[in-house]
Amino acid sequence: MKKRRLGSSDLDVAPLSFGGNIFGWTVDEKTSFGLLDSFISSGFNFIDTADVYSAWVPGNKGGESETIIGNWMKARNNRDKVIIATKVGSSFGKGQNNVSKKYILKAAEDSLKRLQTDYIDLYQTHRDVEETPVEETLEAYAQLVKEGKIRWIGASNFSPERLLASLEASKKLGYPAYQTLQPQYNLYDREDFEKGLEQICLDNNVGVISYYSLASGFLTGKYRSEADLGKSVRGGGIKKYLNERGFTILKALDEVSAQYNTTAASVAVAWLIARPSVTAPIASATTPEQMEALVNAAQLELSNDTIKLLNKASDWK
Repeated sequence: MKKRRLGSSDLDVAPLSFGGNIFGWTVDEKTSFGLLDSFISSGFNFIDTADVYSAWVPGNKGGESETIIGNWMKARNNRDKVIIATKVGSSFGKGQNNVSKKYILKAAEDSLKRLQTDYIDLYQTHRDVEETPVEETLEAYAQLVKEGKIRWIGASNFSPERLLASLEASKKLGYPAYQTLQPQYNLYDREDFEKGLEQICLDNNVGVISYYSLASGFLTGKYRSEADLGKSVRGGGIKKYLNERGFTILKALDEVSAQYNTTAASVAVAWLIARPSVTAPIASATTPEQMEALVNAAQLELSNDTIKLLNKASDWK
């Protein structure tokens, strides 16, 4: 499978990342191992998680996803064959988000222990805290890079202004620079990224690893009315998509998936992969059927006419 370079780093990834937010939430460790095995055997190598996953589940405290991934890498003895991205700074439900130097240095040690590794390939600021100077956050990363504990850094959920300020600070002070941005981006949720962030990423060679690539499952076509919202634990977040624009997008996905003899999910992810600004969208799978849709997406080459059709159906302007 042809790899893509993340920003100006030396990380070459397959054009799709497995989202680890489901580990310890909707799938247990045994099932997680099977999904990861299937993902890697299909030619992929990029796994995204966060220290906070999945603290929102009753009985969890956070760190469950990293722990499962760490156990899997140890069991498979494959640390050198996978690229691990994790995140820091999001609240565990016990206070505010935190990207101070002191917090990041401690959190990195905790993530390394859970992942059972000496280094993190891509360490990302999960949620920006505007009260914290970007220089302080970057200084923490500079120390971690120097110590060999992280290789590269990325940003997630940043405003255009703070992303630019961070890139400028890195250049001015010689600190590590964000090589990736992780925004919410999919066929439905286009406006925020395309209006302010996309051009910054293109201009500064910042790789994009978008999350909610399937809009919490809406773009699979599984949810077409409010009666469908009970089909999964994530169904409650899909009601906002059940409107005229959402149905127009689903109609286009139905048309294209029939044309290519594939699924709506495969088409929705393939559209992201084809976007010039996107390096590797993030998506999850909890079943073999869902995994097959992801594998197919990475192999699906949409024509220019097809991309235009999907762009028009999902146009936000």
